[in-house]
Amino acid sequence: MSFSRRNFLIATGVAAASSSVLTACGGSSSGGSGQNDAPKVSGSKTMEIPVGTKADSTGPAPEVKGAVKGGTIYSLDQFDMDHLDPAQIYVSTEGAITRPIMRGLTGYKIDEKGGATLVGDAATDAGTMKDGGKTWSFTLKDGLKWEDGSDVSMDDIRHTFERLFASFITEGPRYVQNWLVGGDKYKGPFEGKSLDSVEIDGKTVTFRLTEPRTDFNYTLAMPGYSLVSKAKDTKEKYDKKPFSCGPYKIQSRSIGKQMTYVRNEHWDPKTDSIRNAYPDKFVFQFGYELLASTDRYIADKGNDQYSMSIFNEVAPERIAQVLTNATLKKRVLIQVDTVTYYWPINMTRVKDLKVRQAINHAWPHQQIQTIQGGASTSEVATTILSPVTPGYTKFDLYGVTKKPGGDPVKAKALLKEAGKLGQKLVIAYQSSDTQVKVAVAVKNALEAAGFKVVNKQVDKSTFYTQIGKIDNDFDLFGAGWSPDWPNGYSVFFPCWSGKNIGDGRSNYAQLNDPSVNKAIDAAAKIADVEEANKAWGAVDRQIMELAAVVPDYHKIRNWMYGSKVGNVVYDAGNTCVALCKLYAKK
Repeated sequence: MSFSRRNFLIATGVAAASSSVLTACGGSSSGGSGQNDAPKVSGSKTMEIPVGTKADSTGPAPEVKGAVKGGTIYSLDQFDMDHLDPAQIYVSTEGAITRPIMRGLTGYKIDEKGGATLVGDAATDAGTMKDGGKTWSFTLKDGLKWEDGSDVSMDDIRHTFERLFASFITEGPRYVQNWLVGGDKYKGPFEGKSLDSVEIDGKTVTFRLTEPRTDFNYTLAMPGYSLVSKAKDTKEKYDKKPFSCGPYKIQSRSIGKQMTYVRNEHWDPKTDSIRNAYPDKFVFQFGYELLASTDRYIADKGNDQYSMSIFNEVAPERIAQVLTNATLKKRVLIQVDTVTYYWPINMTRVKDLKVRQAINHAWPHQQIQTIQGGASTSEVATTILSPVTPGYTKFDLYGVTKKPGGDPVKAKALLKEAGKLGQKLVIAYQSSDTQVKVAVAVKNALEAAGFKVVNKQVDKSTFYTQIGKIDNDFDLFGAGWSPDWPNGYSVFFPCWSGKNIGDGRSNYAQLNDPSVNKAIDAAAKIADVEEANKAWGAVDRQIMELAAVVPDYHKIRNWMYGSKVGNVVYDAGNTCVALCKLYAKK
């Protein structure tokens, strides 16, 4: 999913996911006295995301030590959400902001250090697998209520998954739609037809899949598979104000400016092992660039003392000031992320391999890292997979390590060989202060290598919608990806398989190479963990040999917050600040 469309802790081959543990990697820190003790992406420790028991899935969630109820938590962020309909959610910020109002059949239970365990959320446990992973069953908990006090019913469960096929669902993940038997011909429930592969028996739902998916319970933990009330489904309008079965509900929303959550009085904590609900209210405020929000955090006045950010991190201009000040640094959640930010190259427009290779050789990695805030915020990338990802294989096809500032001479020579000196490139980037600077650096570097560059600003709240259109007018776009759940398949299938090209899909490069498609399909079937890891590393190299993308950097998060926000911890399952673990200090 992107944070790109999502950040997630990646794991190994499909077989590893069946019952117990998926391996993931990451590191975090807080406090300290300077930038030199910041965590590194390379070498970060491995941790595990196990499957919990029925007891782990039983509420209430463990209390946070020292937490108190009441008060309001505010946010300071750049942009509002493009989508709130769960079926349309495939951006990590949208997933993060909806954790207090949405529940899925499964979800991630977070411990005090931010570690994650897969548990039943609306379901009594993390599911029962049969037929080698082709059949999965989940039983609905008793006592689940919607925000109007009505019961969450099995009709709602069926409807949640059948509506994924509706014509107005144009974005969001496609895994379940691709895997359910008969899904290739199903058009959704609004014409009165049901999908036979979603079976209801009492309070148990059974999914029948076309292929073994031992990781299906992890897939269902994605925000994109959160529950939807059949009676309250307003179709296209649902995207603006969804109906809650979580501890909070939307009280008001002024799109582009502010959204307010208040308590959902019908939520029963005894049904929820994942979420605490300490604040009385969340007020999400939009329209703040990084520098503005960082300066407000530094000043720490008024309501800003009770503020945090979902997207905004410490501004590059303030990184040194904040991380070298021990007092300020105590109010920064620092976390190695598994996301790789990269620039997909539109294969339908930039068809010459040498031209794509020239883009890679010319790329100003070092300049971009400096603009982003230096080594405390990122590590230069040469691969699609992050170094903290099992399956990562170290290689550098375009000399980035030796020349991190780019090699315009080599790039220009390749353009000349291709007869493409002066080729025009139209580059899309998000309209933020930092990205404007990045766009200038990229334009200068590519033009020094013989390209003619046209930069196009795209509104950041709809950026991924725009670049996700097949008939877009861009040759190159800034994006990024982390696995949707702990499995290498969820990096390479959604982003690089020719089977996943279409409006709203995440194969932004529109890469449709038969050898890559075959390699992805083959790797997905490998049961041995080590062999699967090797296969995913080989797929990474195969795509890079086609120069379908420019890997830019691997991210280290630096989220700052106000002095009266308690228990700011990382949600390793959803790779974000854990909103449902926060409290407002008295």
